[in-house]
Amino acid sequence: MFAFNRYKLKNFNLALLLCVIALCILGYMVLGSAVINDADGADTMKKQLIGMIGGGILMVFLTLTDYHFWLKLHWVLYGGSLLILGLLFTPLGYTTKGATRWLNLPALGRLQPSEFVKAAVIVFFAWFFQKYRDRINKPAVVFSALGLFLLPAVMIFMEPDLSTTLTFVLLFLVLLYMSQISYKWLGGMAACTVPVAGFLIWDSMQENPLILKRYMLNRLFSFLNPDDFSGSGLTAQQDRAIMAISSGRLSGKGLFNASFDSVKAGNFLSEENCDFVFAVVGEELGFWGSAAILALFALTVFLCFRTASKAPDLAGRLICAGSGAFLGLQVFFNIGVTSGVLPNTGVVLPFFSHGISSLLSAFMCLGLVMNVALQRRDTENPEW
Repeated sequence: MFAFNRYKLKNFNLALLLCVIALCILGYMVLGSAVINDADGADTMKKQLIGMIGGGILMVFLTLTDYHFWLKLHWVLYGGSLLILGLLFTPLGYTTKGATRWLNLPALGRLQPSEFVKAAVIVFFAWFFQKYRDRINKPAVVFSALGLFLLPAVMIFMEPDLSTTLTFVLLFLVLLYMSQISYKWLGGMAACTVPVAGFLIWDSMQENPLILKRYMLNRLFSFLNPDDFSGSGLTAQQDRAIMAISSGRLSGKGLFNASFDSVKAGNFLSEENCDFVFAVVGEELGFWGSAAILALFALTVFLCFRTASKAPDLAGRLICAGSGAFLGLQVFFNIGVTSGVLPNTGVVLPFFSHGISSLLSAFMCLGLVMNVALQRRDTENPEW
């Protein structure tokens, strides 16, 4: 489980740890400002602090635990992922706003299984592609990987949770690419998106779509043609978020701002403690503060991929690349939605949005990356 004899303390990724600490501190402060006027704000901050402390302890534990130990538990992690996703369709599943994405567990409260499944899937496919690296281009291996991926992906889509499903798809493609699969396979998969997209467009025009829910389509159509949906309220969240970000200008209005011209203080923002927390960042920290936070996220993702380039084996490489892609995709989707670049969909901002599940998932991935860094190679590895 522990392999201290293989760890090299000089390779400890101190820069990554400092980035995580900085993001946690900034995230906690921004969230505190976002919920300052909420009746349950103190309770929210207490839970977030517990999540950060617990996540930090978990990250340290995973940093000290040899990642090869978790690779040996690949089927346990995969089977456990399917199990907790399956529990959503039992009385333990908690439904809100038409989606069942949380488990209501005694003593533990509400947890979002898909957040933990992301980390488990990264480890599972790191093992899978490491094991079959010499036969990665064989049809049996490729289709087996696709089948194993589609099972949890479809279960997440059925919650329904389109944004997390898309994140899963992109995350899997990153892992597939980093496994050094042939470009012919990647090109073939890209070609398959054309008929799939055609079918989805046709299906969306039907009175009762088979695949995408009507509310999902309305969000997409309101993004593409906002004038046709004026007064529907579908773009209100993003419009107010953009107004908040733009009002921050260069230096922002200051954290915990309660001035009369504050979009946040006027309670015009919705989901400002979760999906639209970046609107608070833009309004209160301004362009410079937002740019600094984006730079921290970019550096964190870069350090994950840099660690991947020096991993001792393919599995370590995939764990680091998958973790970096996971964080990068979350940040891209969240800020893209908040700034109006992408259609409205619910994606949390790591370390800033309220939610213990997302916090623990991020800490788990980064803990694994730090363990890979402790075992980094100093010369080219001929294995890959």
